[in-house]
Amino acid sequence: MKKTFRAITLVLILCLGHNGITQAQDFAKGADISWLTEMEATGKKFYNSEGVQTECMTLLKSLDMNAVRLRVWVNPTDGWCNAADLLVKARRASNLGMRIMIDFHYSDSWADPSKQTKPAAWTTYDLNGLKTAVANHTRDVLTLLKNNQIAVEWVQVGNETGNGMLWETGKASVSMSNYAALTTAGYDAVKEVYPNAKVIVHIHNGYDNNLFRWIFDGLKNNGGKWDIIGMSLYPSWYTVKNDWQSANNACLANMNDMVTRYNKEVMIVECGMSWDMAATAKSFLTDLISKTKQVKNGMGTGVFYWEPQSYGNWKGYTLGAFDNSGRPTVALDAFRNITETLQLKAETFNIHYNKTVAEISFDERFRKVSVISAAGKIVLTAENTDSIATRQLSPGTYIVNAQSYSGKELKAKIILH
Repeated sequence: MKKTFRAITLVLILCLGHNGITQAQDFAKGADISWLTEMEATGKKFYNSEGVQTECMTLLKSLDMNAVRLRVWVNPTDGWCNAADLLVKARRASNLGMRIMIDFHYSDSWADPSKQTKPAAWTTYDLNGLKTAVANHTRDVLTLLKNNQIAVEWVQVGNETGNGMLWETGKASVSMSNYAALTTAGYDAVKEVYPNAKVIVHIHNGYDNNLFRWIFDGLKNNGGKWDIIGMSLYPSWYTVKNDWQSANNACLANMNDMVTRYNKEVMIVECGMSWDMAATAKSFLTDLISKTKQVKNGMGTGVFYWEPQSYGNWKGYTLGAFDNSGRPTVALDAFRNITETLQLKAETFNIHYNKTVAEISFDERFRKVSVISAAGKIVLTAENTDSIATRQLSPGTYIVNAQSYSGKELKAKIILH
């Protein structure tokens, strides 16, 4: 029996350039879960929607998250989020096949827009000493991960550095050149250990275009290096509190401006909304993910929720996405692989399925065809072909990428029953 997926089970047909293919195939849907080991140490447990106790990262992966973000402090007094604790969490994520982002705060505790405190051991250093310390710390932590066979895809050099880092020396409003030099020291250290990792400069208030232009113009004009522009977006901090629609619209405009102005990828590396506004949070996140995928040239590459697993007023934080029983709220349904909708022009791409011989075929011969699982892994490839066998595929949702001999990239989402 031969079916045409275009009429029956073809969910999405797109003609995309290289960047678009990367975006759809590699879009990061993740969470910062840096509190996890500390929560577990106090006895916190996590449950799926049916009430079955489940390891937290496994639970998030079951909700179709594919990445984690993990912060690291230099010498925290209680040990949490130091290099050793980071390794524990990174190893668990790696074993689950999740993609990993490392977030360097360059402080012994929180670094954010209100404070960028030097580590106690670095307080007497001048600029050159700080550059060396940033490079050494970055290199040492990443080498620890690499020596444990952990792949790192992204590295943040600083956390919410909208006015620089390592104050006062690296405060951007005091010396943009110092901030740029410290950023570059971190960037170069990352590339020494993980040459292919992408380095993120992360700024708060993703809706504030003036802030982003100021900081990234300053970095560019002072030789600062970065690969991705990272943003935080919390509607509770918007001009009109919890006006998430306006916040998202302003953020999309800012993301597009960043791409035009600097030709760099953009990501939402932090977002969140009050846990008891779950339905609203789902709408906020669904729209935010959609808008990030709409960024021009496919250069919006991911959305991360900040500490969604925090619940029960953990450390006074209430913007998680779990309820007081330790179960995920409907907010996280926004990350599920139910639909993938991109605002791009479609082009016909027929896929036929012959169930008898377990094969999909096409109306033309392609230079290369890849079949990608919902987890983002390439499971089948073929070259110079007009068909590909599917007998080794389990029922589920897959992405079919096809490259024509003219260089055109075609993409379809199929469901095998």
